[in-house]
Amino acid sequence: MTLDYVLAAAKWFGRLPNELGASERKALELAVHRRTLIEDPAPKLEAQLTLGERVADRVARLGGSWTFIGLCLLFLFAWIAFNFLVPGERAFDPFPFIFLNLLLSMVAALQAPIIMMSQNRQSATDRQMAVHDYEVNLKAEIEIMALHEKMDALRSEQLAALLLKQQEQIDLLARLLARADAGANAGPVA
Repeated sequence: MTLDYVLAAAKWFGRLPNELGASERKALELAVHRRTLIEDPAPKLEAQLTLGERVADRVARLGGSWTFIGLCLLFLFAWIAFNFLVPGERAFDPFPFIFLNLLLSMVAALQAPIIMMSQNRQSATDRQMAVHDYEVNLKAEIEIMALHEKMDALRSEQLAALLLKQQEQIDLLARLLARADAGANAGPVA
């Protein structure tokens, strides 16, 4: 049973194909033509990344890890220990550690927008993945509705065949009863 694209759109969405959204048209077309939606959008999205987006992702991945926190703590303790333990002239950033404060402020000032760029890109990727998931779910729903229709059609055919056989059996029983009645009415011959 092949489905008509316009009929399927009207039946399952209550709209004509030109009134459907891009995702709905794509899912419906794939269902009508019995093709699968097998593409994984992740590699395509990964290939579209610019160098800046790749760097932002790596910085965000490192900046949001325990490794980064451990390295920062190690650096801070080493900086403070060196500048406390070394005599006055050799310490390049004596206590209140103004140069260290400047470095930390610069790192925070640069790291925050880079992490935000990575988050913005990730949210755009998530939106595209959500669209893909919607298309897959919609196609699955269309396929399930088509299966329900096929099962209903098979059930109707089976019921019609069963009713036909029952009618044949009833007709046969009626003929047998008519013969039996004819034989009983003839009675014994004297």
